[in-house]
Amino acid sequence: MTNSKAVSEKQVIFLEDETATAQFAVKLAQVCEASGLYEKGLMIYLKGDLGAGKSFFSRAFIQYFLPDQKVKSPTYTIVESYNFCKFTIHHLDLYRLCDPEELEYLAVRDLLSKSYVALVEWPQKGEGVLPGADIEITLNHKQPGRQLELQALSTEGRQLLGSVPEF
Repeated sequence: MTNSKAVSEKQVIFLEDETATAQFAVKLAQVCEASGLYEKGLMIYLKGDLGAGKSFFSRAFIQYFLPDQKVKSPTYTIVESYNFCKFTIHHLDLYRLCDPEELEYLAVRDLLSKSYVALVEWPQKGEGVLPGADIEITLNHKQPGRQLELQALSTEGRQLLGSVPEF
């Protein structure tokens, strides 16, 4: 995957509730599908405190493609993969990872070698082993909702975010 590291300015979006969070995840999923960039692989890092909505965001993103799919947080399994007809969505939750090298034992490099979109929660725990992010999303509590910070970290990420409709 090409991952030139030109950084874009952060966009900040206020999400008033879970419905708004799910709607934003669906818009991003639609853009990912339409772009075709998944063929080279797309890395989406999800950051934020516990309970900030990373798994909820991931569930909405995945269920856009697979509406009847039960999506659970991969807190204990670390990786859950979902096959969509055009690509595979890998949902990684690295919260329980003790060392980034543990990803080698899980054959993450093999998972991230074909058409895919990877949603990675707690990506800092895989630093040095994971490919760099195309998009970084940070979710923060902002009563009564959530604040979403969005940043493209690659050419592909800028292309994607440039296509996301106003929210």
